[in-house]
Amino acid sequence: MTQTQLEEMLQRLTDRLAQAMRADPFDLRIGQQVGAELVQSHIASAEGLGRTVEVIQLRLVRDLDLVVDDIDDRMARLLATVATGYARALRDRTLDEQESIRRAAMMARAQAERALRDSEARFRHQATHDPLTDLPNRTLFTERLTAAIATPGRGADRVGVCFLDLDRFKVVNDSLGHQVGDSLLVTVAQRLRGALGEHLVARLGGDEFVILVERTGGTDDAVKVAEAALDAVREPALVDGHELTVSASIGIVERPVSGTSPMELMRAADSTLHWAKAAGGARWSLFDADRNRRELTRYALSAAIPAALDRGEFYLDYQPLTSLRDGRVLGMEALVRWRHPELGVLRPDSFIPLAEETGLIVRLGSWVLAEACREAGTWSAAGEAPPFVSVNLAVRQLHRADLVTEVRGVLGRTGLPPERLQLEITESTMMSTVVEPVRALRVLGDLGVRVAIDDFGTGYCNLAYLRDLPVNEMKVAGEFVTGLRAPAGDPGGRTDERILASLVSLAHALDLTVTAEGVETAHQAERLRAIGCDAGQGWHFGRPGPARQHLTHAPAA
Repeated sequence: MTQTQLEEMLQRLTDRLAQAMRADPFDLRIGQQVGAELVQSHIASAEGLGRTVEVIQLRLVRDLDLVVDDIDDRMARLLATVATGYARALRDRTLDEQESIRRAAMMARAQAERALRDSEARFRHQATHDPLTDLPNRTLFTERLTAAIATPGRGADRVGVCFLDLDRFKVVNDSLGHQVGDSLLVTVAQRLRGALGEHLVARLGGDEFVILVERTGGTDDAVKVAEAALDAVREPALVDGHELTVSASIGIVERPVSGTSPMELMRAADSTLHWAKAAGGARWSLFDADRNRRELTRYALSAAIPAALDRGEFYLDYQPLTSLRDGRVLGMEALVRWRHPELGVLRPDSFIPLAEETGLIVRLGSWVLAEACREAGTWSAAGEAPPFVSVNLAVRQLHRADLVTEVRGVLGRTGLPPERLQLEITESTMMSTVVEPVRALRVLGDLGVRVAIDDFGTGYCNLAYLRDLPVNEMKVAGEFVTGLRAPAGDPGGRTDERILASLVSLAHALDLTVTAEGVETAHQAERLRAIGCDAGQGWHFGRPGPARQHLTHAPAA
């Protein structure tokens, strides 16, 4: 308070004390009230009480000229009541402050605990939910899946997982931008949550979602959920002004909870999703244990190829390309084999597709080329020109920028003349080549390397390409030769013979030699010779084997 307010208050209290001194009978309550009011006015220190008692004792009677009987007794009692009121008020205020502090501390503690719980809940939500779609994330899904597996019984002894991935979602991001892509993901999430509300739907990341189907009664329950999810996704969606129609692929795993684990279920669902994708998408696929074992075997084989090359487990067999005119071995096709330490000898069809898928075909193909040229350099043929070696080139090899450099290097290291190397390229590969591979083949052709089209007649043939490509030989697919095994009057055999005659005529018009593949009988060989085919390849002339067993004349054609 201001100085004026303080003086007014003290004047008022003084007047009340004077009134008490004069009152008859003497009223002790006034002194207590004055003491209490001093405390209420924040004059609450020990010095304040002492100064008050001193002023009252020394100056109250004198300054106010009080004339009162038994003044000393009244003064003593008045001072006592003022001190009592002062002390009581100070004690009450202290207790009130302590209670206020206690209550404030309790409230603060409660607020802190509530804030902590809210914060933990927020952090827990953030840690277990996807920030874009607000769906549960991988962490929460794994927790729920683990709990479903860990607590079987009470009708919960089977579980299903549906792994969903949007088809061609990258096209949306690339063409319309990531903002539209994110909005589409939010729309898909809302639809899945609405259509499958009783099941846990989580987003794992990107355009991958997963659905937990607990307490299934069998595979059909999981399939129904997958079909409902596909239906929800495929409905057209208006996203940021764009009407988008998307589809999804789903991998389904449904099995007893006993003997499985979250990791196994998710791995199986992921593999099955890829099956659905490989089948064209917009569908679901159901996990198949036998197929999965085959896929794992394929993966193990592909992963073992580099080490197998380092350990020298691959080797080459050869099959002769034999002249239909005089039975001479013109060339030998190199066929790679894998002497697997556990599975025995593996044929190319068990590992070449894997090598092509993984890109390992480049390294494997380089080894085949180098080994075939090395072995061919040692061949001799009893006074005749040794045969050429024919090596298959994969698409990835053909598209390598250093193909010419590699072939030149191999020929230089092995000493094999260029004209004794033939590179076989499939018809579909030749028809789809771009400028650089064709230019590389022309350079190799100028060096003297032969180029052959393999499996001719099984792919799309553009005759303009065939006219301009640097090709020396056409190898006709065995499918046409098979028909020549039919009796002479068989319509199918006559058709195949006419097709072969046309191909031979076409090739000769282009100055190409023709080798027929898949020749298994003398009858086929005779009919091929009759229509003018130059050479044959097949079991009739020799099965694949070491080169030395073919370095003699083939059976009479």
